[in-house]
Amino acid sequence: MVSAADTFYDGHTLVKTHARKEAGGRSTDRHDFPVEKSAYALRDVAFLERQAYEHGDAVGRFAHALLDSPLPWTRMRRVYALLSLAKKYGDERLAETCAVALDADMLDVERLKRMLERGVPTATAPTTSRVIPLSRYLRPATQYALPFSKKTGEDQ
Repeated sequence: MVSAADTFYDGHTLVKTHARKEAGGRSTDRHDFPVEKSAYALRDVAFLERQAYEHGDAVGRFAHALLDSPLPWTRMRRVYALLSLAKKYGDERLAETCAVALDADMLDVERLKRMLERGVPTATAPTTSRVIPLSRYLRPATQYALPFSKKTGEDQ
């Protein structure tokens, strides 16, 4: 006879009791995971966004844009990669690069990584090119045109 609950023992000590599920069903209790790992184990998308915002507003907005889909847990690895870039390159540099990427609507973490490796070009004021005034080359039409000779009846 099958019991109505699954019980787990450590020796003679009762550790946990789970209600029995249908075949293929899962019974997960949040308290079974270590506190520091439960957000990862339970696919807590809001936790990842909060963690990204701790590295800067632009990083948080980049993570939010990555996770903004009907199936956000399918993009969680991209946010993990983004957070690892913060450890490697620092919060300030990553935030600047994320701001540049968001301005260009670029949401690729691998490309963001290449931008960090190569260094983000700083936005400088565009240099003004030397413009030659048009009037410098303007001449009267008489200088460019050959003088027309008046045709007489004998030249025809």
